[in-house]
Amino acid sequence: MAHGPDGSVAVALDAVLERVTYANEETGYTIARVATERTGSELLTVVGPLLGAQVGESLRLQGRWTSHPRYGRQFEVWSYTTVLPATVQGIRRYLGSGLIKGIGPKMAERIVDHFGTGTLDVIEQHPERLVEVPGLGPKRTKMIAAAWEEQKIIKEVMIFLQGVGVSTSIAVRIFKQYGENSITVVRTQPYKLADDVWGIGFKTADTIAQAVGIPHDSPERVKAGLRYTLSQAADDGHCYLPAPNLAADAVKILEVGADLVTTCLEELVTEEGVVREQVPAGDTLVPAVYLPPFHRAETSLAGGLLSLLNGGHDRLKAFADVDWERAETWLHGQTGAELAAEQRQAVRLALTEKVAVLTGGPGCGKSFTVRSIVLLARAKRARVILAAPTGRAAKRLAELTGHEATTVHRLLQLRPGGEATFDRDNPLDADLVVVDEASMLDLLLANKLVKAVAPGAHLLFVGDVDQLPSVGAGEVLKDLLAADDIPRVRLTQIFRQAQESGVVVNAHRVNTGRHPVLEGMKDFFLFPCEEPEEIAALTVDVVARRIPRRFRLDPRRDVQVLAPMHRGAAGAGALNTALQEALTPAREGMPERRYGGRVFRVGDKVTQLRNNYDKGAAGVFNGTVGIVTDIRPDEHKLTVLTDEDEAVDYAFDELDELAHAYAVSIHRSQGSEYPAVVIPLATSAWMMLQRNLLYTAITRAKKLVVIVGSRRALAQAVRTRGAGRRHTGLTHRLNRHRPA
Repeated sequence: MAHGPDGSVAVALDAVLERVTYANEETGYTIARVATERTGSELLTVVGPLLGAQVGESLRLQGRWTSHPRYGRQFEVWSYTTVLPATVQGIRRYLGSGLIKGIGPKMAERIVDHFGTGTLDVIEQHPERLVEVPGLGPKRTKMIAAAWEEQKIIKEVMIFLQGVGVSTSIAVRIFKQYGENSITVVRTQPYKLADDVWGIGFKTADTIAQAVGIPHDSPERVKAGLRYTLSQAADDGHCYLPAPNLAADAVKILEVGADLVTTCLEELVTEEGVVREQVPAGDTLVPAVYLPPFHRAETSLAGGLLSLLNGGHDRLKAFADVDWERAETWLHGQTGAELAAEQRQAVRLALTEKVAVLTGGPGCGKSFTVRSIVLLARAKRARVILAAPTGRAAKRLAELTGHEATTVHRLLQLRPGGEATFDRDNPLDADLVVVDEASMLDLLLANKLVKAVAPGAHLLFVGDVDQLPSVGAGEVLKDLLAADDIPRVRLTQIFRQAQESGVVVNAHRVNTGRHPVLEGMKDFFLFPCEEPEEIAALTVDVVARRIPRRFRLDPRRDVQVLAPMHRGAAGAGALNTALQEALTPAREGMPERRYGGRVFRVGDKVTQLRNNYDKGAAGVFNGTVGIVTDIRPDEHKLTVLTDEDEAVDYAFDELDELAHAYAVSIHRSQGSEYPAVVIPLATSAWMMLQRNLLYTAITRAKKLVVIVGSRRALAQAVRTRGAGRRHTGLTHRLNRHRPA
């Protein structure tokens, strides 16, 4: 018998889930409306941890009746299980809810009209009889039978996992990974989940492990905790952790003795390939501990760059003795504009050095410089490849240069598992490779890219080093600029036309720690308000009504909200809910699909949350943005048209890979550019209010920046220099192997 937090005995309530009115994905707290036999068409309100329950399911709720001062009588849920409905009406509702692939509302009606209360027994025991229903052939009948079996196994897994404290959405992921072996893996190798299943970290695996009886001081647990600590550090951008930091963090997370942690770390180094070596950090050497993929990538990237830089062969040798004055005169005739001194230096560097870096802020002419480099290279019949980390950045690069550009992922033709088609053994056929928005390149992707550049080819990294570093581990662009022997040019001159832009002027002011100019600007505004709830409401009003009315911009296509944080009333999570309600509200007769705390509708702006090499023509990658164009309940699918103009299908059980993108974190906006950017700034985001974060947000805008929020929060962001350097060893490896 279930008991509540205060020890009281639970009451059981059987009900059909009719509508979810609110769901918090982080806590699982849900407000829903249900129908019971006693209440008939009058719906009851239930509240509590219902995340994972689907509309149309029959539920056995355990909890208690309460009275809310505003909303009246409601049922507080402590736990729930799903049960099969017994009435014709319940079965029709259950089958028509989209739970079983191949059955939509109309087909459910036909099946139930034919078999009545025996419908579910027919599907389970005699699915071949479904062909008796008009419109159901053998192929669809098989699909329905298979989907029913899968649902049964998932339910078994879910019931087991609920018993060890795991949510339904996590249970679905575990089932997708292990199928019928799910319960066996969970019972015998729970820490394997953290390595194999996307979205499950050590803490979830540890909860399961303790529930199935693995001891608190088990070496298996401690080693899993150490690996988790290192992978968390990688998620925070670090390529390694100093051994003392790793041990201290692990002791805190695991709540075990330091001696046991030290012993287990030794075993990881000697038996499981974890690397420990001395790396300079400032004036001292630190014992750096790497997970194997990051150590391999860092040493490989350094070696690859030095091989390119110092190799004897040169695929652009025509530029070794070119008449530069004549070349620049020809270039002036092609473009109608003259290169500034810094730009001339960058053009010559890119065409004469086999590895080079071009950096600079907005309005300093990086794009025009790249266009000039491409024009000159192509004039000498060089094969040129242009790439950028995101689809939006690649599109913009193509528009600015007049030359085709692609994403780095598509350029390398990454295959399932993440291996590249192009590598050292099969290099790209290019004389010059230019990578824009290089501040976004993380260590693993940069290594794959450099491996694919042919010996003798030139590689140019272009980016703004003052922006946020990559979402993934490493800060490749900063490390390259800190290496003594990598040729580089920093553009500093802001051109006259750019000086008239408040966006450009204020980006540079913020970058140097000065407050932005807020008076007399036609494209840069502050709407002051203090409380997070007020900031959120005003942000929605600015996006949905004020900007479209004043600037004739489309609120979904042209306006992007960039928030410092995901959580909180003015964070990206809450703003997405409010903006969806304002821009893509529920409409009668239009299909929608709930997954966890999110509801997906046709017209929603969404973003991909992880690299999935199996999706689309050549994979869909973390940060890809698109619009939901179709939802097909019968097929259990929805379609997203990505910003690379590719239509990608998602099965309903894959929707954990998508999140709404009306508002995104500033980190997720890297490499993208939008006509208008709205930045909510609340003092509740105090720890995130840093200069490079605000600078990155401002530089994402082409035409308009609107800051909504607190003057104090704005001042804090301008004043705070930001986080220190990440733990990386790339610069050290590049300098260590300098030629004598």
